[in-house]
Amino acid sequence: MQIPADRLRNLAQAIFQRGGSDEGEATQVAERLIEANLFGHDSHGVGMVPAYVNGLQSGELNPGIDVTVEHDRGSFLLVNGNAGYGQVVAAATMELAIERAKELGVAVVGLKNRYHIGRVGAWGEMCAAAGFISIHYVNVFSSNSVVAPFGGSDSRFTTNPYCTALPARNGAEPIVLDMATSRVAMGKVRVAHNKGEQMMPDALIDSQGNPTNDPGVMYSEPKGALRTMGLHKGYGLAVICEALAGAFTGAGTFGPEHLSPGRIINNMLSVLIDPGAFGEREAFDDEIEKFTKWVKASPPAPGVDEVLVPGEPERKSRTERLQNGVPIDDITFEELLAAGEAVGLARDEAMRIIGN
Repeated sequence: MQIPADRLRNLAQAIFQRGGSDEGEATQVAERLIEANLFGHDSHGVGMVPAYVNGLQSGELNPGIDVTVEHDRGSFLLVNGNAGYGQVVAAATMELAIERAKELGVAVVGLKNRYHIGRVGAWGEMCAAAGFISIHYVNVFSSNSVVAPFGGSDSRFTTNPYCTALPARNGAEPIVLDMATSRVAMGKVRVAHNKGEQMMPDALIDSQGNPTNDPGVMYSEPKGALRTMGLHKGYGLAVICEALAGAFTGAGTFGPEHLSPGRIINNMLSVLIDPGAFGEREAFDDEIEKFTKWVKASPPAPGVDEVLVPGEPERKSRTERLQNGVPIDDITFEELLAAGEAVGLARDEAMRIIGN
């Protein structure tokens, strides 16, 4: 089914309010989730609402929580998210980081212990809109590990996202590289499983370490695992994300002590840089613009409409889905209704919000 984005947002907002958030917090979380859907990242969209409700019920997610600054050393800030909603906590932390970068030209900010941060690219875009280059390393503590190390046959860590965003001239769209270090995000496996679809090749292994396209291996015991993207290269980057987001911030690295039902705790190290620090900002903008035009001028390969730079596929998706609605499969929709019922939102009221 194709559901208008504003109706999905209203449903998610209603669920979060029933879950203990005030209207402002519920709106902020819901808007970020819908933004992920619009950008084509359904793995980080409203399909996460049931997991959030699970986090509320297990006590792993704390609504209405503010950030705490634990260390302030000028260009270095360490912030504790106190297991609050990642969409709210990360936005507040990026505001602190941007103000510090405006003052000093650079900011290195550790954000630890906040619930699922959502689409990491959103925070890169926030920094780019303020005029800064930003680099983000993320690790994850959850109810189970999901990604196997290169050469391994079982999971030992999670999808450990990485993001870099580059600001553009005069409000133009930024370049945003936002990716899991696994072949795909776990949420994309959930979406494929709910739709009854096979996964792409080289994304999964079964419990014996054999390649498989069946997303069901992540939902049966003994579980399979995701593979890292780019074989040993993605694995290496995942290790770096774990070290910088977990060890450097003092939040910890993934291990059995962090396994807990309902848990999706992210830690993130963000580095914000003034793009004019080594020269004129105008020169930086000129070079990015020139290189982008050069790359996009490559003749498209057979079956390809045009060459895109990082961030463009998401913006094209947003345009299409704002016009046609967000695709939601039947299982995900049923899970949304059940999540609402779990916090006291009656099914008929949820259907009224959706408009059915």
